[in-house]
Amino acid sequence: MSAENKKRQGKPFSRMLKALVVLVSLLLVLSIVSVVAGLALAGARDKPTGSIGADGIQFTVRQGESGVSVARRLTEDGIIRSEYLFRIMMKAKKLEQSLKAGNYLIRHDMATSDILTMIAEGKQILLRLTVPEGAGVQMVAKMAETAGVATADELLAAVNDPDLSMRLGLAAASSAGYLFPDTYLLPHDAGGEAVVTLMVETFKKRLAEHVPESKTMSPDVLHERVVLASIVEREYRIPEEAPVMASVFQNRLRIGMALQSCATVVYVITETQGKPHPTRLFDRDLKIESPFNTYLHPGLPPEPICNPGLTALAASLRPVKTGYLYFRLVDEEKGTHYFSASLDEHIRAASLAVKPTSK
Repeated sequence: MSAENKKRQGKPFSRMLKALVVLVSLLLVLSIVSVVAGLALAGARDKPTGSIGADGIQFTVRQGESGVSVARRLTEDGIIRSEYLFRIMMKAKKLEQSLKAGNYLIRHDMATSDILTMIAEGKQILLRLTVPEGAGVQMVAKMAETAGVATADELLAAVNDPDLSMRLGLAAASSAGYLFPDTYLLPHDAGGEAVVTLMVETFKKRLAEHVPESKTMSPDVLHERVVLASIVEREYRIPEEAPVMASVFQNRLRIGMALQSCATVVYVITETQGKPHPTRLFDRDLKIESPFNTYLHPGLPPEPICNPGLTALAASLRPVKTGYLYFRLVDEEKGTHYFSASLDEHIRAASLAVKPTSK
């Protein structure tokens, strides 16, 4: 075959090759354009809807709810732009089974991807529960319900759950006295067990930090000190006197003398009888039959009468050494007491009482 014929035959192949290259290039360009357009569209659909106010909006993921249902409701509520984009992101990140039930605060500037991440990580709205020093179990239960972290019944059931107390390492069937007074941040409907567990663990941590020797105490000894601290908590007015009061009760326990704490009688009236807090106690109140009434029964009451704070706990674990067996409130406005070693001196101290100034 001549060179001329070969040249003529090669031209169609060359043209086909060029056309194929052009076609592949065109397809590649179209593919790139399609990808870029898709990414641009996804980016646009990922943006905040603009319909959420500055304070944000609450959204609840129900227990056991599917990701498809969450995506649909988010779209219906105007929180995200595209249900399908949420589902694609969820599938791409393998988060279909990772969405956490709970309440979430969706901010106005959150993209769909931000919302998906937040729900998958379980970053719920946290509610504030503040427990004051000396609060009783009933009060803590009501406060937990008001805060929305557990119902009162749930919390009381958890406090009185002996299995939970055992798991928490307590030497009592109840966790009363160990619900550490503090401010807690908890998710909505955290539940009684979760709330009680957090409070008891906080009790252990804070007490170990403040009174390191408590870590080496046996659970039984620690429990006795907590019961005593709960009485001191309800009796002291100024912190400096708390260790002295603890010494009075320790001295009485040592010689088998009744503690005769008015705080325990008030506990019987308010906690066991469910009556309002009395403004004063009468002789008939001191005769109310109850194992918590330390006027009638020597020794410590069966369990703490409140949840003491660090001042009362430290006083109970570190009582000062004194010979006192009595104390009397002598200045109601300042909250100061007179301490004495004998009954005669205690009786004479009544004359030292300062009358409150009228307002």
